[in-house]
Amino acid sequence: MILESILSTRNADGSAHVAPLGLHVEGEHLVVAPFRPSRTLDNVARERCAVVNWTTDVRLFAGPVTGRRDWPVLPAALLPCPRLAQAETHAELEVIEVIEDAQRPRFRCRVVHEVQHAPFRGFVRAQAAVVEAAILATRLHLLDAAKVERELAYLQIAIDKTAGPVELEAWSWLSETFDNWRRGQR
Repeated sequence: MILESILSTRNADGSAHVAPLGLHVEGEHLVVAPFRPSRTLDNVARERCAVVNWTTDVRLFAGPVTGRRDWPVLPAALLPCPRLAQAETHAELEVIEVIEDAQRPRFRCRVVHEVQHAPFRGFVRAQAAVVEAAILATRLHLLDAAKVERELAYLQIAIDKTAGPVELEAWSWLSETFDNWRRGQR
């Protein structure tokens, strides 16, 4: 199983790095498996920790993949990595094992601290559509243009039916990215 989340890590200069990442669930452990090269990979390898943030604010999924990187963070309770200020829940992860791989190393982590900051009130379909579109935006170099357009057309249905202001803002950021990609396809 893969849990879509926002991972926050600490850069070498002490600043926060925030990125969407699917975490693999392996029993009681969470596995962070970023592709090479990435700042997330560098940070987790160096710090041996990360914070997983669960949020329904889909701007946090769309923002980092569209160049919007400044999000309010707070110190985590036990580890030197930051946590998102608006996360409904955060869990602090400590790396317990590294499985090397040329393309995608895997960091098996244990949760050392977890806090619920706000109640989870559920999702609207538009939130899932934004998350899927954000993932799609990171794979444009791998996918056929016709597949991308089919996926976007399908996701647009959920946006049209269930999106509120936050989802519409995130969708507009992603739409810009897809428009720029289309221009590059010509």
